[in-house]
Amino acid sequence: MEAEFLPPAEKPARDQMEMMPQMEAKASPTLVDAEAEAFVQEALDELAACGIPFLLAGTYAVSAYTGITRPTKDLDIFCRAGDYARILAHFKQRGYQIAVEDDRWLGKVIRGNHFFDVIFAGSNGTMPIGDAWFDNARQMPLNGHPVRIIAPTELIWSKCFVQLRHRYDGGDVVHVILRAHDQIDWQRLLNHMEVHWEVLLIHLLNFRWIYPTERDKVPDWLLDELLDRLQAQRQLPLPQMKICRGRMFSRVDFEIDVKEWGFADVGGEGELREREETAEGGSAWANPHP
Repeated sequence: MEAEFLPPAEKPARDQMEMMPQMEAKASPTLVDAEAEAFVQEALDELAACGIPFLLAGTYAVSAYTGITRPTKDLDIFCRAGDYARILAHFKQRGYQIAVEDDRWLGKVIRGNHFFDVIFAGSNGTMPIGDAWFDNARQMPLNGHPVRIIAPTELIWSKCFVQLRHRYDGGDVVHVILRAHDQIDWQRLLNHMEVHWEVLLIHLLNFRWIYPTERDKVPDWLLDELLDRLQAQRQLPLPQMKICRGRMFSRVDFEIDVKEWGFADVGGEGELREREETAEGGSAWANPHP
C-alpha cells in the first residue's frame, strides 16, 4: 500500500488536532449575503481537503470568544510562512484567482466579488506566525469541519497594532479581555509584546478605563511589571535617534513624520537630536523639531 501523502507540516498537526482543546463558539459572524455564505463554505471545504494547516482568525475568532455578531463577507486565514504559497497554489489549481497583495505578509484567494485573506505575519513585521500559534490553538466545528481557531492570547497580539484612521481594533482587544480573560496566557502575551510593552500597557489602561468594575480581569503582576518598566524608562535620557514608531500602526497616517520631519522609520536612519548645553554646564541632546 502506498503511503498517504500529506504536506510536510501536516502529519504532526493531524495528531495535534486530536489533543487540541475543544471549544464551542459563543457566536458566529453574519455573512452579508447568500453568495458570501456559499463562498465561505466552499473555501472551508477546500482548506479542509488540501490538508495544509491553517488557523481561523479575524471576525470569526472575535465572535467565537466574545459573542459579538457583526456582518462580514470573508475569512481571515493565518498560516506559517512556508505554507502560504502552498495554500495559494492549491486554490489556483482549482480555478480561483489569487493575488500576492504584499509578499511580506498577505495574499488573497478570490472568486467573483468574494475573497479571503491568507496571512502569515503582521503587516509591520512584529508578528510572524509559527508553530506556537498552532500549539496553543483551539478547535471548533464550523460549516461541518473541525477548524483550528487562533487562541485568545494570539488574537489580542494580532490586533494590538491595527490602529489606522479608518480601522481601529482596540475595541476587539478590550472585548476579548473582558469575555475571555480566563483563557489568556498573560505571560505568553507579554513575551509576544516584549519589545513593544508600551503598546500592551496602553491597551490594558484602555481596558481599565472602559470597564472600571472589571479591572481585576487583568492580573496585578502584569500591571506592576509594566508600570515598573515605565518608571525605570523615565529615569533614562531621551534617545539620540529620532524615530517614529507610529508607522507600525499606519504607514499612511505617519508618512509625514518620515518624509518631512526627520524621523526614522521602523528601520533605517533618521536625524540625531542636537546637543545643547545644560544649565549645569554639561551637554544634552536637543530636539531640532520641537
